[in-house]
Amino acid sequence: MANLGFIGTGIMGKPMAGHLIDAGHTVHVHDVVPAGVDELVGKGAVKCGSGKEVAEKSDVIFVMVPDTPDVEAVLFGAGGVAEGVKSGSMVVDMRSISPVATKEFAKRLAEQGVEMVDAPVSGGQVGAEQAALTIMVGGKEQAFSQVKEYFELMGKNINLVGGNGDGQTAKVANQIIVALTLEAVSEALLFASKAGANPENVRQALLGGFAQSRILEVHGERMIKRTFDPGFRIRHQQKDLNNALSAARELGISLPGTALAQELYNSINSNGGADMDHSSLVTALERMANHQLA
Repeated sequence: MANLGFIGTGIMGKPMAGHLIDAGHTVHVHDVVPAGVDELVGKGAVKCGSGKEVAEKSDVIFVMVPDTPDVEAVLFGAGGVAEGVKSGSMVVDMRSISPVATKEFAKRLAEQGVEMVDAPVSGGQVGAEQAALTIMVGGKEQAFSQVKEYFELMGKNINLVGGNGDGQTAKVANQIIVALTLEAVSEALLFASKAGANPENVRQALLGGFAQSRILEVHGERMIKRTFDPGFRIRHQQKDLNNALSAARELGISLPGTALAQELYNSINSNGGADMDHSSLVTALERMANHQLA
């Protein structure tokens, strides 16, 4: 059994770390919010007071904190991983952050003799709880081989995309598709409802045709039933789309659909909805139409 570290025990990180504990590994955990840590300690995890302490006690350190600045702080800030990590250890960032920053973080850790793998996930809270996440991996093939057994405890669809940063690039592409599909499903169901059709009946009909998708199936139902408790929060979707738009500017390309989806999320955020599920994108269109799905 391995000595592992896990930093970030929130809505996604807690069940992911839990699967590692259930498999019999020693898991050293840390988070600035104690609730998830305390619950994992109850399952057998070892509580640590800092990222540095996690790194000192672990051979592989998983990071699951919200955004690029948070990952940088966890790795290189005061009391961070870089202060305690041992040469030959590995850092695995499983949150979706900037691909450009990921490459820079990997270079900085390499100077300490530490491999970095970026492995952002898709599947939301349910996927994390059911160990059914899709994991998009960037890093050296040998490093991937070393940590694949741990990924298999947390996910089902696990792919090495390429080198450092390529896993993050794949996740950005995933989030572009998710956001634009949510926008399309929202428009379609709103149109159907405003035209007088039953949106649930329309959804069922579409599920049998070429428009069928997992988002129409799961999030279309959320939109109709108005179950917007977060599986994946709007503020996290906004972060991912910011990464997409920022990278697009650096590449000199235009992502007009992504920009539109981001503006709709900005509208919801400005109305206090940052912690709603990202399927609530439909509410921005409802306000514009002065019509709610019936």
